[in-house]
Amino acid sequence: MTTIDDQGRPEPPVAADEVAAVLGFLDYQRATLEWKTRGLDAAGFTTRTAASSMTLGGLLKHMALVEDSWFSEDLWGRPAVAPWDAVDWSADRDWEWHSAAGDTPDELRALWRASVERSRQAVAEALADGGLDRLAVKGWSDGRKPSLRWIVLHMIEEYARHNGHADLLREVVDGETGE
Repeated sequence: MTTIDDQGRPEPPVAADEVAAVLGFLDYQRATLEWKTRGLDAAGFTTRTAASSMTLGGLLKHMALVEDSWFSEDLWGRPAVAPWDAVDWSADRDWEWHSAAGDTPDELRALWRASVERSRQAVAEALADGGLDRLAVKGWSDGRKPSLRWIVLHMIEEYARHNGHADLLREVVDGETGE
């Protein structure tokens, strides 16, 4: 039975096998980002803090890209999907961050949710085809290829780091704080 916390996040299982534990923590981090962006309008999605150009909208779009990049493109070698497939990344390496200002909050949420759903499907396929030890199709220039385990743990780290940014940004938007 999954326990849902006061912010609507599924608590990671406290006694589970490795797969359930790491996926539980990844879903918890995903839900934290969803919580930090929940209920905000376009002004909330474009608010900045200090000298940073980071916004909650840009953060949500960046995480949609990271989900698709690791779980579809790298793990499976699948081609980039829209909108990533039409971007000239050499012209703007941070396109997802910059272009988010032109997207509505609903568009950004839908983009992120669709990327997360594709990632969940890709992970399920990989678990059925080698488990956490399954190697990605794409690797690094030195020939090493990350395992699904490495990718999932990296994604937990990626969300945790950016959820810290989301905490600060959300506090600037409307004073909401927590974790």
